[in-house]
Amino acid sequence: MDVGVTDSPAGRPTAERADARELSFDAWVEARVAALLRFAYLVTGSQHAAEDAVQTALTRACERWSRVRRTADPDVYVRRMVVNAHVSGWRRAGRRELSVAEVRDTATPADTTEGFVNADAVWRVCTGLPRQQRAAVVLRFYEDLDDVEIATILGCSRVTVRSHVHRALTALRAELERQEHADD
Repeated sequence: MDVGVTDSPAGRPTAERADARELSFDAWVEARVAALLRFAYLVTGSQHAAEDAVQTALTRACERWSRVRRTADPDVYVRRMVVNAHVSGWRRAGRRELSVAEVRDTATPADTTEGFVNADAVWRVCTGLPRQQRAAVVLRFYEDLDDVEIATILGCSRVTVRSHVHRALTALRAELERQEHADD
């Protein structure tokens, strides 16, 4: 079923989108699942964790679809559910990350562009950020949301959002500088 939905580069529906209040859950999911998976991947840092978070959020959204679709913006509501599902899963499982003495990178091909290398370096540094800071940075710079929207999704104040973004950017700059000096 074609619902007339296309995504903008930021993953949000364009103006030609049919109103979510008129869509069935299946039609809405079909139109939004790719953007939700991209968002979840950037928040979680793992394809597997992203798929789990989206599946959990969509299961809960399906159960409550009559209420969810009446909200001002179902996309924001479900994105918040994705963040909550990830945090809940992380809390349940505890920290099961294993530390290793050395991370071995595979050699990159000679034709790799500098932009790809820089993006990869930034992503690696982002994975080291605390969850809330990483989510705030993803929502700000990938999803292109403002402080109010980010605060709604993360369930915190606008001031806290600005603090998360500021601290994350400070940490990113410091780590990238450290890496540049290490390469010299």
